[in-house]
Amino acid sequence: MATQIPATRPANPRFSSGPCAKPPTHDLTALSDAPLGRSHRAAVGKAKLKQAIDDTRDILGVPDDYRIGIVPASDTGAYEMAMWSLLGERPAEMVAWESFGAGWVTDVAKQLKIDHTVHTAEYGQIVDMAALNYDNDVCFTWNGTTSGVRMPNGDAIPANRAGLTLCDATSAAFAMDLPWDKLDVTTFSWQKVLGGEAAHGMLILSPRAVERLENYTPPWPMPKIFRLTKGGKLIEGIFVGETINTPSMLAVEDYLFALDWARSVGGLQGLIARANANANAISAFVETHDWIENLAADPATQSTTSVCLKFTDDRITDGAAFAKAVAKRLADENVALDIGAYRDAPPGLRIWCGGTVETSDIEAMLPWLAWAFEAEINA
Repeated sequence: MATQIPATRPANPRFSSGPCAKPPTHDLTALSDAPLGRSHRAAVGKAKLKQAIDDTRDILGVPDDYRIGIVPASDTGAYEMAMWSLLGERPAEMVAWESFGAGWVTDVAKQLKIDHTVHTAEYGQIVDMAALNYDNDVCFTWNGTTSGVRMPNGDAIPANRAGLTLCDATSAAFAMDLPWDKLDVTTFSWQKVLGGEAAHGMLILSPRAVERLENYTPPWPMPKIFRLTKGGKLIEGIFVGETINTPSMLAVEDYLFALDWARSVGGLQGLIARANANANAISAFVETHDWIENLAADPATQSTTSVCLKFTDDRITDGAAFAKAVAKRLADENVALDIGAYRDAPPGLRIWCGGTVETSDIEAMLPWLAWAFEAEINA
């Protein structure tokens, strides 16, 4: 018997894991103050960029002695800038439990070619972070966007470490508590949790990271776009809004709008609560449906932003084709867009639950997921 088509549809069917849903109150007319056609080096441009940095610090609770810079090429650009500029002074511990962490391993092993040790875990699992040597530099993702597995906390990172910790936090910043005293480099992009526009990255440096930059020169050529120092000193302008290359002032205005919206919902704690509510709605659905599970095996490491699910019904003979067909049914009905699993991840679905998504939309979408599963299993 076919499952009845649900009566309610999500008001916003956008559950993509990046670029992610805009804030619920987003309106293009709110960006009318963007200084379009003006130089980003003019007073108005620099003021907007500095405001973006200052508001980021305020909402995330970044310590006053940490530097925050806006850099090119999204989170990838920010993280690679950090690796190229900081690594090589000592061996590196490379941690990967999903595709982006694996990408950082490739950079270190094949491009930088420095002494390193690789620690991996299968999709759905996490590396034992307590087993790492923190006298080396440690590179890791806080939240695996493609695996739905996150760090439960920073307790495994020692306060008295000799090495630096480089954290890719692009699906965690603005959705999870980040222990700044345990993180020497933190990167993220605007298009994730706050639903900003793509192409701009954020680079946050601890005093220990700045000290490394000013006292260590990597042995490889440094592209201009990666240079953070000049004459052995940090280029301070980067961290007050004097960006390395030309930013989009329209995207900056959009990010400022998202930061204002974040304040309106209670700042960081409000954003965390919204993501938790979204993820909890999916968890409750999974608990009452025996044909689907969270890809992350341990509830303590289950992401609250990029929630990855796998189908477990033994009637499914081709997992990839089945998951793709379910996702297509949902997209065709305009109730869930762009929720297929990442191409390198196990077959399944990936539903973005960051704070810009309304819990009511998650709750309205889930009966459609049950409908699509039944329709496809009986097709």
